[in-house]
Amino acid sequence: MKTLKFKLYRNEKNKHLHQQIDIAGLIWNHCIALQRRYFKVTGKYINVYAMQKHMAKLAKRPRFTHFALLDSQAIQDVCQRIDRSYQLFFQYKAGKIKQRFGRPSFQKVKKYSSFTLKQAGWKLIGSNKLRLGKLIYKFSKSREVLGTIKTVTIKRTPLGELFVYFCVDSVETIPDRLGNTIVGADFGLKTFLTLSNGEAIQSPEFFKSALNEIRRANRKLSSKVKGSHNRRKANLNLNRVHERIANQRRNWFYELAHDLTNRFDVIVLETLNIKAMKRLWGRKVSDIAFSEFRDILQWVAKGKDKLVHFIDRWYPSSKTCSCCSYIKHDLTLTDRRWHCSNCNTVVDRDANAALNIEREGASSLKLADLRLASQAVCV
Repeated sequence: MKTLKFKLYRNEKNKHLHQQIDIAGLIWNHCIALQRRYFKVTGKYINVYAMQKHMAKLAKRPRFTHFALLDSQAIQDVCQRIDRSYQLFFQYKAGKIKQRFGRPSFQKVKKYSSFTLKQAGWKLIGSNKLRLGKLIYKFSKSREVLGTIKTVTIKRTPLGELFVYFCVDSVETIPDRLGNTIVGADFGLKTFLTLSNGEAIQSPEFFKSALNEIRRANRKLSSKVKGSHNRRKANLNLNRVHERIANQRRNWFYELAHDLTNRFDVIVLETLNIKAMKRLWGRKVSDIAFSEFRDILQWVAKGKDKLVHFIDRWYPSSKTCSCCSYIKHDLTLTDRRWHCSNCNTVVDRDANAALNIEREGASSLKLADLRLASQAVCV
C-alpha cells in the first residue's frame, strides 16, 4: 500500500469539508465520553461494532441530526480509530508491546484534522476531480494515480488548507537484480549522515535557523486577547512559520534521498530508538527529524528499484574497529576519535561506524557479489 497526496484548490465549497472535519471531531469526543461513562459504570470497554451501531442510531435523533452531514463511512472510520487507540493502550498496559501508548483523550474540534472514506461516498471524475457526496472538488494533480484506490482521506493543515490522500494498493518487492554499489550511513547529532565512502552530510537544522522568528511570533501571540480576531491572525502567522520550516525540511530530505539513490543501489542504515534519543537530546533530534528522512528515503528508493536495508539496533557499529573488528566496550559518547589497542590505529567514530554498518548490511543481505563503495581507511 502507498499513499498519494494532492492539494485541493481553494473554493467556496471547501467550507463543507471544514464542517465535516469539525463534525468528525465532535463524533470523536462523543465516543470518548461514551467509552469513559460505560467503563465507569460497567468496568468494560465498548467494542467497535457496538459503537458503530450506536452512532448509526444516534445520527437519526433530532438532537444529533448534524452528525448525518458526515458520511456513514467516515463515522465508522472514527469509531475504528478510537478502537485502534484503545487496543494499543490495552496492549501496552498488558506489557505486550514496549512502545508507550496513552488512553485516547478528547480533542479540540478545530484541531481535529481529517476524515476517511472507504468503499462509498466518493468518486474520481476525470483526471483531477473528486466527487464527495453531491459536490465536486478539484485538486492539483502532480502525478498519476496508479492502482486501485482503497481509501480517500480529506485532511486540513493548521493554516486551513485542504489535501486529499489516496491510499492505493501496491506490491512491495525487493528488486530481483541489484546494482553493484552499497553504502553504509551512520546517523549522528554532530553530522546528519556519515557515509562509508568518507562523505559527511550536515543537516541545515531549519528549526534552529528560524528560532528567533518563532520566538517573535510566539511573543506576538501571547500578547493578544484570547478569542480576538488579532489572536487568530497571530496564531495563523505562527502556524505559517512552522509549516514553512516543515516544507523546507521535507524538500531537503527529498533532494538528499534522490541524490543517494542515484549514486547507490543499496543503502544500509541502523535501526534507531528515536523516542529515547528525544528524551536525551530533545529539540535537536526533532529538528533533524531522522524518522521522516528514513520514510522518505524508503519511498524514493522503492520507486527506483533500490533497496534501503536496516541492521539490528544493538550491533556495536561505533565500538567495533573497522580494521581489526576489536570491540572497545568502554567507548563513551564524548569519544569522537579513539585508539584501537589491538591494531594500534586511530579510529574516527562516525566514519568507522559507517564502514561497519555497510559491512554488516552486506553480510546480512548475503550480497557477496556487491562491490563495496569504499575501503577501510586506518590512520
